Amino acid sequence: MIRNATLLDAPVLADIYNHYITDTIITFEEEVIDGVEMAARIAEVTAKFPWIVWEEDGEVLGYAYASSWKSRCAYRHSVESTVYLRPGLGGRGIGYQLYMALLSQLQALGLHAAIGGIALPNPASVALHEKCGFQKIGEFIEVGHKFGHWINVGYWQYIFPLPPIA
Repeated sequence: MIRNATLLDAPVLADIYNHYITDTIITFEEEVIDGVEMAARIAEVTAKFPWIVWEEDGEVLGYAYASSWKSRCAYRHSVESTVYLRPGLGGRGIGYQLYMALLSQLQALGLHAAIGGIALPNPASVALHEKCGFQKIGEFIEVGHKFGHWINVGYWQYIFPLPPIA
């Protein structure tokens, strides 16, 4: 089941996210966060954009959300989007279904573009974004440094289809 995230989900979402902080290059954060910090992030995002979770048998297995791409006014029609799953759940279609539900909600809000940043290499995330209709638009070389390595970041962009002309 896909549903909107609530502040009560914060500790579980922090737990999912902390794996990516401590064990991967997928996020450039380096310090784990707690439920209080995650609740603050959820509140900030959901004041303007969707944050959704995938729940199965009462357990949250992943989440997706969008946030402002940049703070300047002219960027107001674009968002940065992201998906995180519990470790080991890739390949089940959860990420795809979450992302497509998120994109649907973003389109309903009248947004024009969604941008996904991917720390590279990450073939699973690249495949997910491209399956969802994102196209690679650029790559920054060695812009992140984590676990003693320089990391490239690629950007994939999704342009929402125009609504039919009335």
